[in-house]
Amino acid sequence: MTAPTQRPLLLTQGDPAGIGPELTLRAWLQRREAGLPPFAVLADPDHLAGLAAAFGWNVPVRAVTPAETAAFFDEALPVIPLQTRVTAVPGRPDPAQAGGVIESIETAVALVQRHEGAAMVTNPIAKHVLYEAGFRHPGHTEFLAFLAAQGGAEPHPVMMLWSETLAVVPVTVHIPLSAVPAALTTELIVRTGRIVARDLRERFGIARPRLAVAGLNPHAGENGAMGHEDGSIVAPAVEILRAEGIETTGPLPADTLFHARARSRYDAALAMYHDQALIPIKTLAFDEAVNVTLGLPFIRTSPDHGTAFDIAGKGLARPDSLLAALKLAARLSGRSGAP
Repeated sequence: MTAPTQRPLLLTQGDPAGIGPELTLRAWLQRREAGLPPFAVLADPDHLAGLAAAFGWNVPVRAVTPAETAAFFDEALPVIPLQTRVTAVPGRPDPAQAGGVIESIETAVALVQRHEGAAMVTNPIAKHVLYEAGFRHPGHTEFLAFLAAQGGAEPHPVMMLWSETLAVVPVTVHIPLSAVPAALTTELIVRTGRIVARDLRERFGIARPRLAVAGLNPHAGENGAMGHEDGSIVAPAVEILRAEGIETTGPLPADTLFHARARSRYDAALAMYHDQALIPIKTLAFDEAVNVTLGLPFIRTSPDHGTAFDIAGKGLARPDSLLAALKLAARLSGRSGAP
């Protein structure tokens, strides 16, 4: 892993009724064996201290500023206090807590954009809980893009699920399957491919990224016998990316794209819809996969799982994906060259 910068990683609290708070405590407890860089969580210090005591975990909590994180990280979990207090009960999602969830995200973005944090790592949120409280964005990633735009950027966020085993990018994301053919355009595939290739090169250090593009239909359309989209939409996008010097193959049948021999021939696979991307990576790397948002003016990673309300507060949640997200954020921020 690349040595971290002096600026800390900033971890958002996520939904306080989910597993995010206990994963945060576990991550700090495993900081040495996991080789984690200093991180601070934007949360309610009293809530985290009370949760640690309830579990019987020795996690001292220290309220800090971002600049103080590294100095206290070895002896206590650094917490950047929020104005919103947490009253949530584990496993019981409460729309009344939405304000704190949003405050944590907004504050982390502001600090990263002011270069007081090296990168942000987001704990899981529950969109349906935020919607009940009036949240108007489709999801976490879209909210981050909105906040980045408020700072003057014009981002096109791209969700990549990354692991050492496989990296996948859904070109269309949180829309019904029935809406995918209408939403899928050559321009969208090309724009996504450009961002993926650029960030693989600039942030992951891959000198010549190789992209594999999945077909939309079974057998990538079977020369038009199973739909026209692969020939009329996907194939032209592949040709444009190739013409721009991006090593790209496709459209390829999705059912043969993810076995070991196929994976050795590309650095990232572009899938045409959500489950076409997420099913293979969650099968191959469920506990280790990391959600990385490409195309933002700052680095953002996240565990590749949800709030798991059903096991929250029971001490059963595994921190593997959060540990991987923290490590990858440190690796990418070490390469990014950001001031």
